[in-house]
Amino acid sequence: MYLVKKYKFWKDDNHAILLDVFDTSMMEQKLNYIHENPVRKMIVREPHEYIFSSAIDYCDGKGLVEIQLLH
Repeated sequence: MYLVKKYKFWKDDNHAILLDVFDTSMMEQKLNYIHENPVRKMIVREPHEYIFSSAIDYCDGKGLVEIQLLH
């Protein structure tokens, strides 16, 4: 349990928001926030360098998980 608290890069709170499928601006904002987390914590220099991120899929690469890109 101690390691999780020491090394995680997310917050323990939960603030649910409604994501409108017809207005993707909020989804894009949240996706960018998630992609930037490893950068903010200085794990990687660029979001697409984090192996467990879908950011590489948005840079014409292929990540570890199958995703549907937001257009």
